[in-house]
This record gives sequence, C-alpha cells and structure tokens, in this order.
Amino acid sequence: MLEQIRHWIEQRRAGTRGAYDPEHLPSPRAAGDQALSDCRLVVLDLETTGLHPGKDQVIAIGAVAITGSVIHLEDQFDLILRRPELDISETVLIHGIGPEALTRGHETEDALVHLLEWMNGDPILAYHSAFDQKFLEKTLRQTLGYTQSHTWIDVAELLPAFFPDAKPGGRGLDNWADFFGLEVSERHHAAADALATAELTLIALNKAQKNDVSTLGELTNKLHYYRRLKRMQRF
Repeated sequence: MLEQIRHWIEQRRAGTRGAYDPEHLPSPRAAGDQALSDCRLVVLDLETTGLHPGKDQVIAIGAVAITGSVIHLEDQFDLILRRPELDISETVLIHGIGPEALTRGHETEDALVHLLEWMNGDPILAYHSAFDQKFLEKTLRQTLGYTQSHTWIDVAELLPAFFPDAKPGGRGLDNWADFFGLEVSERHHAAADALATAELTLIALNKAQKNDVSTLGELTNKLHYYRRLKRMQRF
C-alpha cells in the first residue's frame, strides 16, 4: 500500500492527476441501509503532537479498510506527514516520531488529498472517535478548505453497547484487546492501533449481526440508544 501511495503522490506532483478541488473530492455517505456484511468501513487512528485540537497538530495517519466483514491489509493507509516545524518534544517518547521522521515525511496537502480519495466518503470508525474527528476535520479544513463531515462511529461505544456485561477492566483500547485475547503488535503507532481497532470492530459487528442489526443505519441507531441509556443511568 505504501508504494501505491508514493506512486499516487508522484503522479500528482508530476501534474498527471491535476490540481485538487475541494468541491470535487468524494462526498461522505450518510448511515443508511448499507448492509454491514457488504459495506466498506474505514478504521482510522492519528498520532498528534498533543491532546488539544486547538493547538496541537496531526503528524501521522494510519487506517485500514473493512469490506465484507474482512480486514483487507492491502487496503490501508499509513503515512507520516512532513511537518519539521512542529515541536514534538513532549510526545516523541509516546509515538516515537522524531524530527528526522517529520522532515522526511510526506507533504501534508498531498497526503490529505490522497486520504480523502482513498476513504472515498466511507464511514470512519475510531477508538474514542471524537478525538480523531476533531483533529482530522481541523487539519482538512486548514490545509485543504475541506469542510464536509463524514459519518463517524466510536468503537469505544460500540463494544460496551453490544457487550454490556463485559468487564474489560478499563475503557482503553488495550483493556478491550486483552479482554478478547488480541495481540497488539505496537501501541501508539497509527497503523498498528488502527489494525487493533479494526479487529475489535469485527468482533462488535459480528455480535451486532447476531443481534439482528444488519445495516449501518441500524448500527448508528443502536449507538444512539446506548448513549441515551448511559445518560439516564447517571441520574
């Protein structure tokens, strides 16, 4: 996949793909009657310079696609952005992305255009998705002027919604991975975290379909119900 990304960027820089136009990039699809067993879902993870979308920046993007209830390793996205001006001193020990990697990374505009074309408007899943959504939407808006909103699904909500009696010992990605006996090869690496999240997603989707949740719209409705139930339990 990395070679495909490099080839795409080389084509764009050579002018064979033409300049991007925010109005003609793929439009996001709303959750509707797409069958969970057939639709393509994008599972995404970001590495950033910190935890605050207002001041911190995206430095790496990892994602993998699920199609037909299968994780397709040949259909993934894994890039470090070229952002040598950023201060990563407070987070380099977490994600391992140092100044040299940021200097040798891919041009941010090129990477984001390719990401949007690769995602093709498909729904995005992430663990604690509000974090990734805020960062990605800010970066797309500031870099490309792209303001369309994708359908986002939070895997951190998906799992307890379909496994209400599970006791993973915490609310983190590692807790759920341990609970289901998954091996996470490398934490705080965007592509590895995206793959671990995709594996958890498949477990949740399999459970959902056994509970007669068969479409993307039904899945999002289930999550709306889960949120309402959690709010009610607080009172």
